[in-house]
Amino acid sequence: MENRKMTIRLGKSSLSFTMHDAANTERPIIFEPYIVRGGISMTANLREAFKSVELLTPDIRRCQLLVDTPSILVPIEQFEEDDMETILNHALPMKSAKRIVHYNVLPNLKTVCLFGIVKEVQGAIDDRFDDVQFIHAMVPVWNHLHQRSFTGHRNKLYAYFHNKHLDVFSFQQNRFKFCNTFEASHAHDALYFLLYVWKQLHLEAEHDELHIVGNIPEQDWLVPELKRYLQKAYVINSSADFQQAPSTKIAGMPYDLMTLLTKGR
Repeated sequence: MENRKMTIRLGKSSLSFTMHDAANTERPIIFEPYIVRGGISMTANLREAFKSVELLTPDIRRCQLLVDTPSILVPIEQFEEDDMETILNHALPMKSAKRIVHYNVLPNLKTVCLFGIVKEVQGAIDDRFDDVQFIHAMVPVWNHLHQRSFTGHRNKLYAYFHNKHLDVFSFQQNRFKFCNTFEASHAHDALYFLLYVWKQLHLEAEHDELHIVGNIPEQDWLVPELKRYLQKAYVINSSADFQQAPSTKIAGMPYDLMTLLTKGR
């Protein structure tokens, strides 16, 4: 494993630093969340974190940045790099801050994911690191659950809770059949969105499957409610799914970061 590459996860109001330590058999992954101060910008938080995070020693000059931000999917056959800024700005306009547009290719799904990073935030990252790889947080999740969808013969709907949002998606013939994001910090909203998408896709309540994962709001209420309507509603057990991988034993680690560390992009 590369033990001199830092993995930084950046959300709207969250920030964490992760490092592999191959020499440490008891703690091969070190995960250090950073408490984001609400009164200053994320750029200022980053610069403060770069000074104080113990993991980030001066010799670490390589970074993969996992970005939890709104995104747009474009069919790979329609993707043109020259058009990506226009597409993202049209679909997800920003009122004030300028951003730099990035993209990740998902070849197994014949799709390109477009996303943006605030220009000042990227400037802080570029000032600190010589080599930066930008990865959207959903990319490892989509890729892993796409592979997982091949087990069994039933149609499957997946839902990932993170950052008070709910990403709902399904696959068909190595493409996205459906993919959308909803604001769902409350379980009642999540229940409505999941059942609405289920109905929209004409899935069968008796046979098809719903798999949910992540920071599930009011899980003890939501899961029984889902099972009132859907016979095969499951919560993905990360530890079992990733065969007791070291990342699954770290409290508070987001599922997308866990997936990236265990399965890669």
